[in-house]
Amino acid sequence: MILDNYQFNYVLFGDRKQPIILFLHGFMGRGDDFLEIINLISGQFCCLVIDLPGHGKTEVKYEHDYRMPNVAQAIINLLEKLRIKQCFLVGYSLGGRIALYLTIYFSQYFKRVILESTSPGLATKLERERRIEEDLKLAEQLESQEYFLFLEQWYSNNLFASFTQHPNYPQAIAKKLNNNPLKLAKSLRNIGTGQQPSLWHKLSANKIPLLLVVGKFDKKFLLINQTITSLCCQSNLNLVKDSGHNVHFEQPLEFVNLIKYFFI
Repeated sequence: MILDNYQFNYVLFGDRKQPIILFLHGFMGRGDDFLEIINLISGQFCCLVIDLPGHGKTEVKYEHDYRMPNVAQAIINLLEKLRIKQCFLVGYSLGGRIALYLTIYFSQYFKRVILESTSPGLATKLERERRIEEDLKLAEQLESQEYFLFLEQWYSNNLFASFTQHPNYPQAIAKKLNNNPLKLAKSLRNIGTGQQPSLWHKLSANKIPLLLVVGKFDKKFLLINQTITSLCCQSNLNLVKDSGHNVHFEQPLEFVNLIKYFFI
């Protein structure tokens, strides 16, 4: 669907008479990353998945269209075009950061929100500047080296240790290889953690119920989300055992249970 500068690739699964959930994937992912989850809840929910800018088959016109405020507004425009007045929202990692931005700035569109392995951004200017430098280097690597080598390097991070040990890891990597590394580089430059507007100072004013989902092995994001819960009275933290950063992939049944618990 073409909306201004965006041509979103999206799919609606299920009966629109059921409650609708919008799913937003992580960096180097695609909308169909959530298919296993969707297959397990399709009898109770209608599910909307989209490829975020820089990912899958979604196309954008200009580089500034990758920036978070623009992406968030484009997603809202898509909901309006699809005549979705209100829905549930699930976001993972990059998609979770966008989901939190949507929750804060477009709260009227969302009933309840699940944020998986999500950060509100970086609190200080110095942190953001350092992260921007790191992401620019990574973007250059995406543009200059073999994409599969970049994937190997990216997932060598301890954050993804349990993900790489999962029996379905090879299939997950094969799907990621379908992305365009040049477009992923634009995503890193424009909507990486350093570039996104910090949302820390907005958390206390949030009135939308949030379920924060973090894998027990993911110590970095556990600390981040513990801090979120201390600042946002509408948030609850759920720690998932035997999982790292990518909870919905590593523990799909537990993730489905959380969706049903929080959205029904």
